[in-house]
Amino acid sequence: MEFSIANYRFFTPIEVRWNDLDALGHVNNVYYIDYFQQGRGKFINEASKTWDWFKNMFVIAQISCNYVQEIRLDVKQLQIGVRISRLGTKSFDIEYALVSEGKDREVIVHAIGASTQVMVSLADKKAIELPEWFVKEVKEYEPSL
Repeated sequence: MEFSIANYRFFTPIEVRWNDLDALGHVNNVYYIDYFQQGRGKFINEASKTWDWFKNMFVIAQISCNYVQEIRLDVKQLQIGVRISRLGTKSFDIEYALVSEGKDREVIVHAIGASTQVMVSLADKKAIELPEWFVKEVKEYEPSL
């Protein structure tokens, strides 16, 4: 995965909680995936105004995280960047970037990740094609697709 912060237009703040820290004083690795989930939910609501979490659903088929620099409790302006990088027939890929603000407002990259989501029918629990309205709205939000 080639990474460029310029590829992300959606960012949302992430709060580091005391509970997220481990004995080493940094965020435990499992919470990075939780941060991805928080960002993913807010992103979907932003990118698709038609999306309804009670009618539409996807499952995570794959998720990965590359840890770059630790996150500590005193990190400044932690945010998650989220973008859809691929639309398939029944699945789509999301990329994530956990970033904060360093000295002189430089961007510090803490982690980058990716996941593949498969659209499913809530009734049948089976994979279905991505709805046309979802593809249309995402392409409008992510013009590079």
